[in-house]
Order: sequence, then structure tokens, then C-alpha cells
Amino acid sequence: MKYILVTGGVISGIGKGVIASSIGTILKHCGLHVTSIKIDPYINIDAGTFSPFEHGEVFVLDDGGEVDLDLGNYERFLDVTLHRANNITTGKIYQQVIECERRGDYLGKTVQVVPHITDAIQEWVENVAKVPVTEDGKEPEVCIIELGGTIGDIEGMPFVEAFRQFQFRVSPESFCCVHVSLVPQPKSTGESKTKPTQASVKELRGSGLSPDLIVCRSEMPIIDEVKQKISNFCHVKPDRVICIHDCTSTYRVPLMLEEQGLIQFISERLQLNIATPTRPKKFMWKWRDLADRHDNVRKVVEIALVGKYTQLEDAYASVTKALHHSALFVNRRLILSYIEATSLEEATKIENPVKYHQAWQILCRSEGVIVPGGFGKRGMEGKIAAVTWCRTTRKPFLGVCLGLQAAVIEFTRNVMNWKDANTTEIDPDTPYPVVIDMPEHNPGQMGGTMRLGKRTTIFHGDSIIKKLYGNVGAIDERHRHRYEVNPEFVDKIEKAGLHFVGRDESETRMEIMELPAATHPYFVATQYHPEYISRPLKPSPPYLGLLLAAVGKLQPYLNNAMSSNTTSEDGENSDEDIVGLLRRNISNSLILMDNF
Repeated sequence: MKYILVTGGVISGIGKGVIASSIGTILKHCGLHVTSIKIDPYINIDAGTFSPFEHGEVFVLDDGGEVDLDLGNYERFLDVTLHRANNITTGKIYQQVIECERRGDYLGKTVQVVPHITDAIQEWVENVAKVPVTEDGKEPEVCIIELGGTIGDIEGMPFVEAFRQFQFRVSPESFCCVHVSLVPQPKSTGESKTKPTQASVKELRGSGLSPDLIVCRSEMPIIDEVKQKISNFCHVKPDRVICIHDCTSTYRVPLMLEEQGLIQFISERLQLNIATPTRPKKFMWKWRDLADRHDNVRKVVEIALVGKYTQLEDAYASVTKALHHSALFVNRRLILSYIEATSLEEATKIENPVKYHQAWQILCRSEGVIVPGGFGKRGMEGKIAAVTWCRTTRKPFLGVCLGLQAAVIEFTRNVMNWKDANTTEIDPDTPYPVVIDMPEHNPGQMGGTMRLGKRTTIFHGDSIIKKLYGNVGAIDERHRHRYEVNPEFVDKIEKAGLHFVGRDESETRMEIMELPAATHPYFVATQYHPEYISRPLKPSPPYLGLLLAAVGKLQPYLNNAMSSNTTSEDGENSDEDIVGLLRRNISNSLILMDNF
């Protein structure tokens, strides 16, 4: 096993996650099996109880793990399936050590940070690194570890000490350290400042770790003289100082690293024998094509996101990525407009009419609307108002999690005339509790008590969303919710015209709702979170449907997909499933759609 530790200096949020993901992408294209670990030094057990304003989105894995959003980057870049153990926190480590102490595993010894905490960290890394993360079930050959925060943070010190020891626990050719640091370029002088990088490397070396490679993050490219200066003062060779300046998209980052000799460095440092004098012509061609199409697309599509946490864009990181994946597939540049849900409510019209009318103006000019997940009362009426507008104006709409619940409440209020219909999360005494908490929900325990992880959804009847998934009978998607549609009202709601076309295996939980195509071009909502498994080259079908409907290409796409996606006599899908269709026909589909 080869280990690559990625650390950060000067400031947080510098792009360590994208750098780590990009390194893994390059190694995967070299034929290696790669896994990733994200270390978060906070004391929380996991990210499940975080406020979106505090730490951005909570990403959910197949096994139900609620983890840092960087693991979403790893899965999207590497196209792997990670596990909850791939996210290490201080809370998890201390919990494990304390449980061992309570069982008497330490034989009465004094339990200390060194060696007990540091040993637990090293053992965790070694064990998780061996767990397969690809469909072929092969053990990874390279493990990329991102240490969250910045070097010098007090909460990260046990992890830094653990890896100081770890570099001697494994052979020298099995461990290397990549340090990502900021090189500021003040506009007043126009020159690159290296002192912050020198200071962060000094701090790292003082902790016992020496960087083998320094990745300099900057606004503009840095010149060779600056690289030479960093090389001299940070004790690395000049060719081991790499610059990653701000670029048009994150798809460019793996290409920039590869162009600056990353493969040669890693091959020599870790003795991987993957470097060749000339790379194959088609090496990373999919990424190159993806980056070029992202930069060259000219037509635009505007989507409005009506949410509760719009002040921080990272709160909807996976939603944003899924929309970008689908927009690129339909050959459009995405313009994503964030609307604070409360701004659409009547109370805002009285308190701040300018804000109210601006929000509605954005909603009305958009070509499609998405209402993503969330928790709590705030903004719910604004989301319902957005749903009403989409339904009555036939505007393409996608609801996710709470968005589905808002759509059900809106429909029962305004179509079925149940004016007091609501969710018990907001109004426990509503006479029409169309959305209720699930029986297994534990109101006294917040962390890890939701319906989490990958679950099966079975399609019922014919529907647009089923066609987008390739006409399969069932799908597996990831969930994160405490509330669900009340099964007691399902029959009445369906008789009124809103169809639940996807249900769980027990057929008591509503997973997908849809208005018929004759009623609305695209009015779909899912209880699960389809954005979690969207990939750059494999867009999520519900999101793809929204973008296709927004640009007026949904029906031609479905007709084309259905003619290509034949089924066998027993109704089971043939080899031409939707994933294969997207991967093999993406370029042709883009050209075809622009010709319709």
C-alpha cells in the first residue's frame, strides 16, 4: 500500500480536497486502484448534526455515513463508493479509545494521546486503506489522505504526530507528503508573496513531517523565479513545486497537475513504475473533453434554487454539482440563481417589498426550478409558493426530500382544497397530516437517527422518471430524512391526480411523485437525494430530466433513448442501460440535441 498525505497551510478552504481528488484521478487513469480518507479534527462523531451554515453540506454514503462534503468530491472524481470509515474525526478516535479503556484493553495503563490516540489513528488508516471501493472488489493500491484544517491548528496536532510516526511505520517508498499552500498576490504590488508558504512549511517540518511536493495555490500563474525561491527556502527540488492557479473549472486541475510532472514525481517517489516517456494519446481524454466542453459551451440555461441555506453555497454542493453535470450534458452553461425561500413569503412582501419582488422576478425568469432538502419551519411557505407557481405555469420543477414534502402539501392544499394540510414537523395538530415523522425516528437523539443510506425504490406504472432511469424496474438511491408522506392519504392524493410512481420495497413509503406528462411537462420530486451519486460523465436522471425540460429537449431525448434502449421479452433491461447510454453516446447526444 502506498500512502499520500495531503496537508494544508496558511488558510483553510484552499482546495486540498480538489487537489487530493485530482491526484487520485490521475493515478486511476494510470491503471491503479485508489481510495481516499478525509480526516476532520473536530470532536463531533460525524457531520450529521452540523448546521449547513457551519460546515456546508452533509454528504451521505451508501452505508448511511454522514460525512464531510469532500468525500463527495472523492466519489465524483474517482467514481468510487466510499464508506463511513473513510471519514475520520477526533470524536470517532476518542470514542474508540475510550471504549477500549472501558473494556480494559489497555491492561490498567494510563491512556494518553501518545501512544494510544496516535496508534488508534494509524491502525484506522491502515485498516480502511485496504477496503475495496470499486465494483470489481479489488484492494486499493494507493490511499490518499487529506488532513483537514491547516498545519498548526491545535486540534490537528494528534493527527500530525500520528503521521510523523506513520512515515516510519511503513517503508520510505510507501509514504509521501503533499503540502498545499497559499501564495498571495496582492493587487497593490502584483508580485507573488512566498513568506506564508515558507512559514507553513516551517511549521510542518517542525512537527516532524517534510513535504515531498508543494502545491502552490494562487490567483494567477506564478513565475519560475518564485518557484525557485520556494524551493530554496522550503527544502524541496524546483520541479517539486507545482502551481495551481485559479482556473475555469475544477475539471482543469487534474490536467494541470499532469502537465507539471505529477506522474513522474509520484512514480519515482513511491516506486510505482507508472511513468512513461510519452503518455498515450487518449490519456485522460474524457477529462480533457469535459474541461474543453465546459469552457467552450455558449448557450445558457437558468435554474432557480429555492432553499433555506442560500447564504452559503457549499450547503448545496452536491445539488450544484449535479446541476452542472446535467447542464454540460445538454450542452448548456448553467446559470444558477439562489433564492432564499423566506423572500417568497407574504410576510417579506410587507417587511421588505424590494427583496420580495426581486426574488419573484428571479423565479419567474428562470427556465426551471429546484427545491432541495432542509429541516425546520423557516422558509417552508416560500417553498410551497414556488411549487404552486411551477405547477400552475407548467414550469419544469424538481423537488428533493423536503421539496417532495412541500409539493405534496401544496397539491393537497390547492388542488384537493385541504387548506390546513401540513407536515407534523411544523404543525403537529394539523387535521390533514399529509407528511409525518417515521416510526423509527427518535426525537430525543439527533445524530444518526434518520433514514440514511442506500435504499431500493421500485417503480409503479409508466412515468417520465422511469424512462429517464432507462425503464428499469427498480433503482438504488441514497436517503437522508426523518419525515415521509403519510400512507393513509396516498390513495386520495393519487385519485386527485398526483401519482406516486416510486415506492420502497414495502410499498408503504413514497419515494417518487410525478404529475402526468399530459398535465405538466416535468413536475417530479424524490424523497431520496439523487445528487449524491451524480457523476461528471453520468448525470443523475432526475436532474438530467429537469435540465432537458428546461431547454425543451426532454421529449426528443426520451424518444431517442427509448429507441436505443431496447428491452428483452421479460421486460428486463438489456445491456443498453441508462448509464451505458450516457457514457457511450454523450458527444453524439449533445450534437443531436442541438439539431432538434
